[in-house]
Amino acid sequence: MAFVAIGVTFAYLAWRLVATISLEWWWLSIPLFACDLYGAIGLVLYTIELWDVDSGQEPSGRIPDLRVAVLIPTYNEPPEVILPTIAASVALEPVHETWVLDDGKRPEVRELAEKLGARYLTRPDNRGAKAGNLNHALGVIDADVVAVLDADHVPTARFLTATLPYFNDERLAFVQTPQDFYNHDSFEHLRRGGQTYSEEDIFYQAIAPGKNRWGASFWCGTCALLRVSALRSVGGIATESVTEDVQTSIRLYRRGWKGVFRREVLARGLAPHDAYGFMLQRNRWAQGGMQVLRIEKPYRGLGLTRAQRVAFVTSLITWFSSWRTLAYLLIPIAVAFTGGTPVAAPADIFLPAFVMVLLLQLAAVRLLTGPTFSVATSMMFEIVRLPAVLPATLAFLRPRHRSTFKVTPKGRSGDARRRGTVPPILWILAVLSAVSLAWFAATTVGLTPYRYSMDWPPRMAAVFVGLSLVMILRSIARIRSAHFAGNRRASVRLPVRAPARLGSAACTVLDLSITGGRVLLTEAAEALLPERVDLSLLLPNQTIVFHCQVRRLYGKSTPAATGGAASARTAYEVGLAFDPGQEVQLAELSIALFHPAVLGDLAGRPRRSRRRARDVAPQPQDLTASSDQPAAA
Repeated sequence: MAFVAIGVTFAYLAWRLVATISLEWWWLSIPLFACDLYGAIGLVLYTIELWDVDSGQEPSGRIPDLRVAVLIPTYNEPPEVILPTIAASVALEPVHETWVLDDGKRPEVRELAEKLGARYLTRPDNRGAKAGNLNHALGVIDADVVAVLDADHVPTARFLTATLPYFNDERLAFVQTPQDFYNHDSFEHLRRGGQTYSEEDIFYQAIAPGKNRWGASFWCGTCALLRVSALRSVGGIATESVTEDVQTSIRLYRRGWKGVFRREVLARGLAPHDAYGFMLQRNRWAQGGMQVLRIEKPYRGLGLTRAQRVAFVTSLITWFSSWRTLAYLLIPIAVAFTGGTPVAAPADIFLPAFVMVLLLQLAAVRLLTGPTFSVATSMMFEIVRLPAVLPATLAFLRPRHRSTFKVTPKGRSGDARRRGTVPPILWILAVLSAVSLAWFAATTVGLTPYRYSMDWPPRMAAVFVGLSLVMILRSIARIRSAHFAGNRRASVRLPVRAPARLGSAACTVLDLSITGGRVLLTEAAEALLPERVDLSLLLPNQTIVFHCQVRRLYGKSTPAATGGAASARTAYEVGLAFDPGQEVQLAELSIALFHPAVLGDLAGRPRRSRRRARDVAPQPQDLTASSDQPAAA
């Protein structure tokens, strides 16, 4: 299908170039043709990249005898975000060291790390941001392999044991695993067809495995293991760009090292909760991509294979697609206002050809990527990204421009539920679209002195403007949604099912987080509940006791069978907040939640098919399963 789509697309473009370019309206027709050509080239590169996404091989041999250190760089992430990562990292096998690299120089983080069994490291200054932090650690820590985890990415029990065997290959520099997220209510998550998808799924479940086939995987900053000697051979982690991971990967390949992508989720983190965090992250990635493109020039040979050059250039120039999106939004608006003819061809010839090419391209992309691709979803996020990516791509034209590494906010952002601020460019596009539609309608019925020279171009443009306006308004509504307003929770609550005791009363835990939980009481014990009470979480191999404060209590009637007759009884939901100073218990809870229960066999089985089954949303987890048979997410 991809070959058919490519062949038909270039035949269509050849016809467009020869027979349909309108020189009278060159300022519309040439940009439109350039956008179509950009898309066709992208389809070719996409096909090459995604030709085989199931080509990964299992590592051979046993776990090598290497000194391993898990590095957790942090700057301003709150302790509630860092705690699960530290606890789960310390509990990993085999024997290793866990280091918290704190550029925030916070005493409470030092105390937390030491209490949980990790080591703490800081430095005199914050030069080089995350890359500088890691480089400083490499000069202090004695290790052969380092695992890098962002402060919010909690590893599963298999994180080291599944990846270390790759390092039996002495030329292997790094192993990258997918980034996945456990806060399915984030800005970049959407429910579609009964499943939950992240905006990043298309990369980690299709594009990254495709790059692996060409030997062109790259380090993505977190959820990865790296060989220290390889990093030292290229002078450490690159600090000249804000995407030090991609830049370092290119330098490693040029020195003859290898990288691999393991298609198995071995850690989960926090996706940006709101539009601000989402756009801040994409702006940093786009700026870094432009810096790497300018500094490293991966389109040149210089130690890279042809496949690696194509793979890196494909990833870096993808950010320019935002300019094509902007052109596709503005050209129909201009046609509706002016009646211009960007395509000099009869409607009965052009429209069938255009629709056929479009459908073939969409079908090819869908088949190459699998269910992670959706036209409407991709278009909405492309519009949301516009204000962040457009100015970032200008960094390519400013050689002396130095971008500042800005950490994506995670965790609690305040007490107020402030809705997201819509970037002005989206309001401008919405107003221009609406006004152009009104102008088109008024001109069509003769209410303006202007007359269109041809009917079908402005009619087709009006259809495109209408569809675009719907997508722009959908993007604005998502940014302004109360659901993605300021995050008041310090940590994510995960649905679970576990027996417990609240004081002396039996209860069932409904959800848990690092800061509190919600339980269901079926006994008439509401009058006995004090303001403070102990919650005993009854797990198969241990009991974890938390000192809690009752935050809310409400009852609801539920049907119950008594002596064969239906009657009503009251169940009570109790909201609890954990008292401070219980880091050890919270560490045990983190391991119970993130190692066997929440991630379960999602982390235990490699994802070998692009049509992977995703958990619809965080489903209730059964914590009553034994430790050697973890409950499935």
